Parts: sequence; structure tokens; C-alpha cells
Amino acid sequence: MAFRVKVSVCIILFLSFSSFFFSLGTAQGGFNYREALEKSILFFEGQRSGKLPPNQRVSWRGNSGLSDGSLAKVDLTGGYYDAGDNVKFNFPMAYTTTMLSWNTLEYGKRMGPQLQNARAAIRWATDYFLKCANAAPNKLFVGVGDPNADHKCWERPEDMDTVRSIYYVSPGSPGSDVAGEMAAALAAASLVFRTVDRVYAKKLLGNAVKVFRFAVQYRGSYSDSLGSAACPFYCSYSGYKDELYWGAAWLLRATNDISYLNFINTLGANDVPDLFSWDNKYAGAHVLMARRSVVGNDKRFDSFRQQAENFVCKILPNSPYTSTQYTKGGLIYKLPEENLQYVTSITSLLTTYAKYMASKKHTFNCGSLLVTEKTIRILAKRQVDYILGNNPMKMSYMVGYGTNYPRRVHHRGSSLPSMAMHPQSFGCDGGFQPYYYTANANPNILVGAIVGGPNQNDFFPDERTDYSHSEPATYINAAVVGPLAYFDSSKH
Repeated sequence: MAFRVKVSVCIILFLSFSSFFFSLGTAQGGFNYREALEKSILFFEGQRSGKLPPNQRVSWRGNSGLSDGSLAKVDLTGGYYDAGDNVKFNFPMAYTTTMLSWNTLEYGKRMGPQLQNARAAIRWATDYFLKCANAAPNKLFVGVGDPNADHKCWERPEDMDTVRSIYYVSPGSPGSDVAGEMAAALAAASLVFRTVDRVYAKKLLGNAVKVFRFAVQYRGSYSDSLGSAACPFYCSYSGYKDELYWGAAWLLRATNDISYLNFINTLGANDVPDLFSWDNKYAGAHVLMARRSVVGNDKRFDSFRQQAENFVCKILPNSPYTSTQYTKGGLIYKLPEENLQYVTSITSLLTTYAKYMASKKHTFNCGSLLVTEKTIRILAKRQVDYILGNNPMKMSYMVGYGTNYPRRVHHRGSSLPSMAMHPQSFGCDGGFQPYYYTANANPNILVGAIVGGPNQNDFFPDERTDYSHSEPATYINAAVVGPLAYFDSSKH
């Protein structure tokens, strides 16, 4: 788990649309999106915490974190490790769950047999969130495991011996950002399960309403309340207003209660950023709300459509309003650390908005540039294809996809021999030598994991110690599930 420190950057676009879009062959075929979709969802089984089910497919993983919550005399087992570490951070985990749910809602009919696996991946998180929301009165549990202690160790989740500290927000120590995101996750997931398990869906939605009410009533940032347990790992750099906005947008979609729209209008949040991530939700909320304008022709949502299109205008490389840098190889480049998280999140918004546009043959303009569904689709496909191997290094940034992919992923469980191969515990320091610092490939292949990705020069060193490029994360994968289903050649 790398520090997710964000910096303010103003980057000038230096490549024209034509110079990389057509020279790199966006029309190339050859990618098996269905295989990539299957693997992108399988990855989540490698990130599971808790007691693993009999149908667990990532066989080198075992049970872990079985006493999580015991320090507070509650059950907080389950959920996901966010990246290559053994900590459960609810802020990025909830965003991961919201994005998995959204992509499943939008593309479930295109997923075929992977729909059931996507639902299982979502439920692994929501079962845990239900525990977090109900384990104790006036407390919302938001994390397990001391990140500062954990990051000093290199050991498997199955035999970790670091303290499993418990973190929560409360009326006296608020966390509107993490609570707002958890509410969004529960509301979005309720829509996924509404047609297959109405009782569970109702339970999720009821808890989403309760958690969101908590977020609104007790306002404050969880970064301030939790201090070093949140920062610099998953600080809420953008504040909590975007999570209130995002949470309300999802509750509006799940309930149709117009009071959530009225609430959004009171926030006065008119930010139109040029990125979308686990920290900054505005662009995602705008696209989600724009659906009612584009698809539903509801004039009350026209302002959100305009904001969604302003966002797209900031991303498109030949737009007069672009503020997005691209590498020479054609990859969206936002920030040096874990750049592919921004690529997959932005691409998810692009494909979803293109889908809305296609349903009504909607177009719009970025200045003199006419933007059609195809305009956006070409850019989104370029990003997906780059990740799968159409890039200067001819490398797939999805582990286990293709033949040339990262072998030295910054991930404890992947880099250390499994319990079956090495039953003895490594202890806190035992994994560093010879497993962390070695140039050897990881003994366990974390199939489907998408790593942080190449640098601005399209170069990827494939070094385990270079966490900002070689570490996978749940939120990178959650966002790419939709685009992969969208571009599945047999469906699209």
C-alpha cells in the first residue's frame, strides 16, 4: 500500500489527437476482452480478508484476519485488503464497491457468466460494511489494522502478527467522507441485488439511508478524526462535500426520493475536475446524475449533463478545453503515483457516458469540436487496449493476461510462498529477505491485478520495490470491469 499523496498539477497537453490515436492503430483487434473481464473480477478473490468460502478460486490464499474486531469486542471479519498490504481501509474499499456495483448495473447484461462473480465480489464487501454499520451504537467502523505498523512488515495476510487496531467515526469524531462513500456503496449495491435477492437489497438500502444520515448530521473529515490512521495513506484531500454529493446521487438513483436532489442543490458543489478517483467523486456524480437528462430527458438534471460534458471536454485530447496530458504511447497521464487508477476510473466514466449518449443518439460540442458517442468510445478503447498490451513496451499491465506482464508485483501475498509451500510463519521481517528484495518473479501469480502502470515516458521497470508503479489496487480493477464488458467483442 503506497502513500496516495496527491499534488496539485497543471499539465499541458503536448500531443495532438491524430499523432497517437491513428499511428498506434486504435482499430487493431486481437484483445480478448471477455478473458480480461473474467480475470479482472477474479483478482478480488486474491484480496479477500476473512474466512474464505469453499468455492475460492485463488487457491494460494488462505484464511486471514479472523480476529478482526476483537479488540473492540465486535466482528469485523471480511472485506478486502486495498492493495499490496494487509490493512482494510473502508474509504477506498467503499469506492471500489460503488464502482463495481455501478459497472455491474450498467453492463451486467454484457457480462455473461461473470455477472455472478461480480455480484459475489460486491457482496464480499457489503457483508463487511453491514457489520461496520451495525456492530456498535453511534459508531461506524471504518478500518482494521494499523497502517503504520503494517507497512514496516512484509508478511502474508495468513500469518500477519501486527496489531489489528480498530478505527471508527462517531458523532464526536465525524467522517462524512468515509460515511458518504459507504452509503454510496450500499445504495449502489442494493440496485445490483434488487432483482436477485430483494431481502438483501432492502437491507443494504436501509443501511445506506442510515449511514448517509450519519454523514450529513455529523459533518467533518475522517482525515481530521483519524489522523495518522488515514493520512498519508488515504487522506480525504478533496474534503467531504464530494462524498455527500456522491452518496446523495446514489441514494436518489436507488430510492427516487427527490429530497436527495434538493440536498445536492444545497451543497453548492460546482467543481468540474479533470480526474475521478477514490478521493474526488464530483465527475462520477455528474455522469451518474446526467443519465436522467440524457436518457430520461428530465430537464431538472440538465445542469448535471452540462457538468458531465465539461468533464469530457477536459479529457478529450483534441478538445479546446482539454487539461489532460497523454504519453507518447497514448495513455492518459494524470499523476506519477498509481496513474492507472485515474486511467481506469476516467475510462469507466467515458464508456458509461458514451452508452447514455448512444441510447438517444445524443451529441454535444467542446467549442467547435463535435463530440459523438464514437468520439468517446475511441478514446476509451485506446486506454483499455493500452493496458492490455497495445503500448510501446508491448506489456500487459494486467497480471496473467497475455505473455508479457508484470512479474514482480508489489504485493505481500503474491511475493511470498503460500502456506502450502511454506507452512511456517515468516514474521514481520522475515519476508524482506529473500522475497521482497529479490529480482526473482513472484511465486504466486495475482491473476487479473492491474498495477500502478508505466511512467510518463511509457516505461515500466517491473520492480517490486517501486510501489508507485508495481502495486495493484482494488479500485484500479473495480473501474475497469465496465469498460472491459463494454468492449467485449461478442457483445459490442
